[in-house]
Amino acid sequence: MWRYLAGGLGTLMLVGAGLFLWGSRPDAPSPLPAASAAAGVPTQAAEDDAALPEASAKTREQKRFDRYDKDRDGKITREEYLAARRKAYAKLDRDGDGKLSFDEWAIKATTKFAAADHDKSGAMNPAEFATTAVKRRPAARRDCPPAQRARAEAPEAAPAEES
Repeated sequence: MWRYLAGGLGTLMLVGAGLFLWGSRPDAPSPLPAASAAAGVPTQAAEDDAALPEASAKTREQKRFDRYDKDRDGKITREEYLAARRKAYAKLDRDGDGKLSFDEWAIKATTKFAAADHDKSGAMNPAEFATTAVKRRPAARRDCPPAQRARAEAPEAAPAEES
C-alpha cells in the first residue's frame, strides 16, 4: 500500500515541477539585441540580409547511391556493390589465401581476450572481464553549442581497475 502512496506522491511532485518549469519560461523576447543596437554594436540582422548559400539538394539516399557508384554512370554494378565487402574481407584474411579461417575471423575477439587477461592465466577474473565492456559514447545533441559538443565527444577516462 505504501508503494502506491509513494508512487502517487512522486508523480504529483514531478507534475508540479513540470508546471513550475513551464510557467517560468519568458513569454517576451530577450531585450539584449535591442540593447546592443542602441549601444551602436552591429547586430546579426545586417549579416542576415546578405545572400545565403543554397543548401545541397542531395538526399541521404542519393549520397549513399553516389558512394557505391564509383564510375558515376548512374548504375551500381554487382562489383561496385560488393567492393566494400571485398575490402572488409581482405582485411580479415590475414594470410591472403582467399579463405577465412576461424582464427582470422575472430581476430578482434582473440586480441581483446589476450589484452584483458593481464595475468596470462588463460581465463579472466571478474575485474579483467570488466575491462572488455564496450565503451559507448553518448549521442551528440544537435541543438547544443559546439563547446559542449566537443566535451561530449571527448573520450571518457578509462575506469580504474579493481584489485
